[in-house]
Amino acid sequence: MTEERIQLDEPSQAVMREARRLVRRKDRKSLGRFLVEGRQAVREALKAEGVVESLFLRWANVHDNLDILNLARACQVPVYGVSEQNLATISDTITPQGVVAVAHNIDISLSELMGTKRKNPAKEKKKHARKDVSLVVICAQIRDPGNAGTVIRCADAFGADAVILSSDSVEVYNPKVVRASVGSIFHLPIVVGAELETAIEACRAAGMQILATDGDAGVDLTDIASDLERPTAWVMGNEAWGLPSESLELSDETVAVPIYGQAESLNLATAAAICLYASASAQRSESGGDNGNRGAASGHSAPTPAQSDVRSVGRVEFASPASPEA
Repeated sequence: MTEERIQLDEPSQAVMREARRLVRRKDRKSLGRFLVEGRQAVREALKAEGVVESLFLRWANVHDNLDILNLARACQVPVYGVSEQNLATISDTITPQGVVAVAHNIDISLSELMGTKRKNPAKEKKKHARKDVSLVVICAQIRDPGNAGTVIRCADAFGADAVILSSDSVEVYNPKVVRASVGSIFHLPIVVGAELETAIEACRAAGMQILATDGDAGVDLTDIASDLERPTAWVMGNEAWGLPSESLELSDETVAVPIYGQAESLNLATAAAICLYASASAQRSESGGDNGNRGAASGHSAPTPAQSDVRSVGRVEFASPASPEA
């Protein structure tokens, strides 16, 4: 059975030239736009009203992406059919999925964040959603784009209200950051270019406790379990050297992630996921709702390590994982 031919416009040279400019950081900054690649990321971008400016589909994969095409048309987003060669000039992956969008920048200022609610009022609230801003992650000097994108994804998954990237962190619109977030970059407020001290003070003024991760801390997550129900801003440091002493002094408490097995350390994204999950679970338990533990709901409880099994708290060195290519 012959597939129905889909009519799409060919992009003009001017349209392709503007899209290609977004491969370069300086042009992304000057134009206020960035590239979004991959089915999931583009789908989530299209769901965010007014974010996507245009969509490029590789001719060979148009029929594989009819859902994306229909969503774009419903959003009145221009859709262009492009050749393999043209797509390669705006793609950052070795084996592209054939779907690339041009999107407007979505970051907000620190002052805007402190006056915003995380949830989109047009969307139905998810189970266990909190009523106010009470969980933020601050990324200080994070340089690896794969780590930054994964932290954003974890923050989204565990219901954090925002991610703040310090002024000396990787650019949030770096293609690898966007790809590693797998669409989560469009789900929650993101602040970029903030000075660490300013970000911490803003969170503290909003009523949050400031917890900084440090592998050498004498306190670990199990020691502060009862405090995790409080509104919290987690400060995560650089992948290689963590947080410098002057940054640690800005926090209310420095906390280590306990390591029960033989692993020497945890990478940044893993440590962030553990800390965010611990806070999110405690906050939802404190509010009287189910903590979302599927094992408990099905009658299976998670094992608790015996005290004798706990070795000394391991150093969280934030080793950078390899960035994903697709």
